Amino acid sequence: MNVAQGDAWSPVITPFRADSSVDTERLVAHARWLESHGIGLAVFGTNSEANSLSVAEKQALLSALVEGGIDPARLMPGTGHCAIADTVTLTRDAVGLGCAGVLMLPPFYYKGVSDEGLFRYYAEVIERVADPRLRLYLYHIPPVAQVPLSLALIARLREAFPEVVVGIKDSGGDWGHTQALIEAFAGDDFAVYAGSERFLLDTLRAGGAGCISATANVNPAAIAALAANWQAADAEDRQRDLNALRDLFEGYPVIPAMKAATAHCSARPDWRRVRPPLVALDEGRSAELVRSLEAMGFAMPGLAEVSHG
Repeated sequence: MNVAQGDAWSPVITPFRADSSVDTERLVAHARWLESHGIGLAVFGTNSEANSLSVAEKQALLSALVEGGIDPARLMPGTGHCAIADTVTLTRDAVGLGCAGVLMLPPFYYKGVSDEGLFRYYAEVIERVADPRLRLYLYHIPPVAQVPLSLALIARLREAFPEVVVGIKDSGGDWGHTQALIEAFAGDDFAVYAGSERFLLDTLRAGGAGCISATANVNPAAIAALAANWQAADAEDRQRDLNALRDLFEGYPVIPAMKAATAHCSARPDWRRVRPPLVALDEGRSAELVRSLEAMGFAMPGLAEVSHG
């Protein structure tokens, strides 16, 4: 495996109908729109509300995406669940469909688990899937999962499964930790992705692969452009612009805010829906967000056409 620097992915937001079922057609359309702007599709990520979706729903959606014309080489679905059998089931489907890899949360319900326990979890998944095509990207997100993946654990997994464990998404929010991962593991056979475009330029300059970032859902072209042109003279300016927009979205609950922005730019109010326990932005806060976005000259070109196509 050769890791290409300058890659950006999005944990694709999930559209819901009034009865809370997934609007599959609209998900495929949004994925196509993202793909057209140079963004890879890390479906079933945190910002996809993945842990509010059943395994059966994810299986059906993954098949629908591929059948809908999405290139499986640009799919990196989240397949990590607390139960090993669930993780194996979805991971097998992803590998069978030809996905580029899978992004795998640790089992997150029990806290304070040992590196030994986490190693056994990942090892059992890999051994049960038993497919040489499997490419596994670890998902380090201690602010949410509360189950960190230590450098020692990653080293042990790399030693045991060097052809399978090929990367990591670091969503810890700590640049120092991302830098330590790059220094310890990054090379042409292991990809380190920042969990936010806020660290995109620093990650690429240090030798990392790029980012897998929530707000790539709403700002795909600009994030992909910096990822592809990180050595350009205006890279610092581009990074500042990305950070300013990220700051705005982080002033709100991020998933409802991204959905509110998508609803506005697509002229599809139903994009605002989330699954409980999340709650959509109310009308007042949605309007406030839209005003702030318009003041920044924000747009999502082509989204309305795709959404109503």
